[in-house]
Amino acid sequence: MNLHYSDLGNNIRLIKLEGTLDIMGVNEVETQFAGYCSGEKPLVLVDLSSVDFMASIGIRLLTTNAKSIATRGGRMALLNPSPDVKDVLEMTGIPSIIPMYENLESAQAVLMA
Repeated sequence: MNLHYSDLGNNIRLIKLEGTLDIMGVNEVETQFAGYCSGEKPLVLVDLSSVDFMASIGIRLLTTNAKSIATRGGRMALLNPSPDVKDVLEMTGIPSIIPMYENLESAQAVLMA
């Protein structure tokens, strides 16, 4: 599992995940992921376009950090999940907790609103 971070400006952070979000993948990136979600009022986009599989522990990684961000006045959004990952997220009701977007511009606009 790989994690890439970039600052998009306007206080928006982009975390791109690549690989498999199973127990081993989550263990590899969990601390670093949480670090990028820290601070006051963080606006975090999580790019899932290169994630090929998501287990329940991957969902926990996303929801735990999204809830933590929300308690500090920030927001998280998911960006462009692969079809298989999108199906898993939709079946578990994640979009009601963390909104999903197909393109970067839409996601940025919602985070900044």
